[in-house]
Amino acid sequence: MEERSPFTHILVPIDGSEPSMNAGQLAIQIAATLRVQITFMSVVDSIIAEEIAGATSRTTEMICQELENKGQHYLDYLSRLARNRGLQTDQVIRRGIPHQEIAELARELGVDLIVIGRVGRHGAHRVHIGSVAERVVESAPCPVLVVRRISTHY
Repeated sequence: MEERSPFTHILVPIDGSEPSMNAGQLAIQIAATLRVQITFMSVVDSIIAEEIAGATSRTTEMICQELENKGQHYLDYLSRLARNRGLQTDQVIRRGIPHQEIAELARELGVDLIVIGRVGRHGAHRVHIGSVAERVVESAPCPVLVVRRISTHY
């Protein structure tokens, strides 16, 4: 009797950082091994967009659109890698507070695994803003795999 995977749909939040791209590549390998669907997500942090707009002559909407365009670039790249492995992929871009949007989308889609990169922060900066990955672990409706870096020895 063939055992089924406990995972059927993987969500991968991407912010363009090296850890998030590593998480995306690892998620593709997991999805290809298990033959499961993968959804890539980018969240435009509305608070950061407002802060940038306040410090520049651009509007919040202009900043959000620029960030969405950058996010779309990363989503397209990882989706292309996944499709090259024969995987079914979806892409979602949202605006809001990243950890809340990630957990909400996971609930909406019935995702059973989130694979997310963790950007290392130290000292007071880390305490002040916290880690999106840590907050996702706290609020996610499913298991969360936090990726710092990937090994080339699979």
